[in-house]
Amino acid sequence: MDLVVMWAAILAVGVVMYVVLDGFDLGVGIVFPFQKSRDNRDRMMSSIAPVWDGNETWLVLGGVIILAIFPRAYSAILPAVYLPIFAMLLGFILRGVAFEFRHRSPGGEHIWRRVFALGSTLAAFSQGVVLGHFIGGFSFEAGVFEGGPWSWLHPFNLFTGLSLVVGYGMLGSCWLVMKTEGELRAWSRSMALRFSAFVLVAMSVISLLTPYVDPEIARCWFTWPEMLWLMPVPLLTAVAFIGLWRGLLKDNSWQPFLCGVVIFLLGFLGLAISLWPYAVPRVMTIWEAASSPASQQLLIWGALFSIPAILGYTGYTYWVFRGPVKDHDGYGQD
Repeated sequence: MDLVVMWAAILAVGVVMYVVLDGFDLGVGIVFPFQKSRDNRDRMMSSIAPVWDGNETWLVLGGVIILAIFPRAYSAILPAVYLPIFAMLLGFILRGVAFEFRHRSPGGEHIWRRVFALGSTLAAFSQGVVLGHFIGGFSFEAGVFEGGPWSWLHPFNLFTGLSLVVGYGMLGSCWLVMKTEGELRAWSRSMALRFSAFVLVAMSVISLLTPYVDPEIARCWFTWPEMLWLMPVPLLTAVAFIGLWRGLLKDNSWQPFLCGVVIFLLGFLGLAISLWPYAVPRVMTIWEAASSPASQQLLIWGALFSIPAILGYTGYTYWVFRGPVKDHDGYGQD
């Protein structure tokens, strides 16, 4: 078995788990300021309180894998995205502090409400900027990044950042449809419909722009017969959007969130098809970026223990806190 491919698959699973799980709780923070009722905002926070910090475990796992298994990619990419990564971490800090201080600061709820929304939006936007920069590629000379600290400040990257914000907003709204009842659920349905329309537009624009950003992607998707084999990806994405809207209009509790997850999975699959087998697009393959076989073999034992453990406690947490949030379940209440 090719250990490099196996580690790439493990990394892909970790990234997908992070985007889906932390994506919806970041999305709750993104839609948070649009809700006017404090009681409803309490229920929104209650819906993610048991899981939000655990969801970020997948981000840590992905970072460790990149550093330990693909160190050349780590050292090549990080200088290009220092500022967006710093902004993401700042967003996490603001969000975590606001999560607790909102209920412990008498009279300051309106301040921490805005900080919570700002931190969630900043983290999501920064991740989208990094993604856009990764798709667009990096400037290297003799294997060293030659761009400046502001090389990420490109219209395509900024648009990708905004697109991920609305994508997480859609996912968070669908999560609230599944986890809340009554007035808040009806409000969440309307927010999910609005955000999903923006997501459809954003995905369409990015799909059209990406081949111009990277001609190799154009050759991958628009040459015969490859385009015939890849056609199911956009078709299934369209089906997922239809399923999401039907679920919202019929007030189904779980279907919108499930379809939202499928939309993200198909988007990730399209990205993986476009960039395979590069760890640094058009510069370094996963084999060129990988650490020594001895290191990969040693670390696989840690993965065999840690990944089932993470899956186990994640699944147990979601099982224990399954079901909708009740009126008396506001976060911070006795």
